[in-house]
Amino acid sequence: VPVLQTNNGPGLTGLMTIAAHLVRQARKDQLLGSTAEEKAVVQQWLEYRVTRVNGGSSKEDTRTILKDLNMHLEDKVYLAGNIFTLADILMYYGLHYIMVDLTVQEKEKYLNVSRWFNHIQHYPGVRQHLSNVVFIKNRLYTNAH
Repeated sequence: VPVLQTNNGPGLTGLMTIAAHLVRQARKDQLLGSTAEEKAVVQQWLEYRVTRVNGGSSKEDTRTILKDLNMHLEDKVYLAGNIFTLADILMYYGLHYIMVDLTVQEKEKYLNVSRWFNHIQHYPGVRQHLSNVVFIKNRLYTNAH
């Protein structure tokens, strides 16, 4: 469990608590959502990240996570709709190790997740030290002969 030692008072414990604190300290509150609904959706995905993505270890867990996200992102640019939030950043970091190991076919199967992930990894300042995950823009195989 991550701990952040602050100058005033006891340390903060937990990924989401620390991340939200740092967002507020940086005066980037828009990353937590603007409306009450956006804030709730951001919180929902942050909880999903901690409970499902961090907790998911089996192949079946991974498939369920990718399927859930793929359905959710079908008509959205970002996890909270049309705004980039902390949920996108932390979900990106939580999924990187999964996405880097997916085959081309698996990336195509989870097309909405792949589109979202590729967009987030190219968002200024997000990727940092992580490797670039390659997504093929055009299909290598077609059904036509």
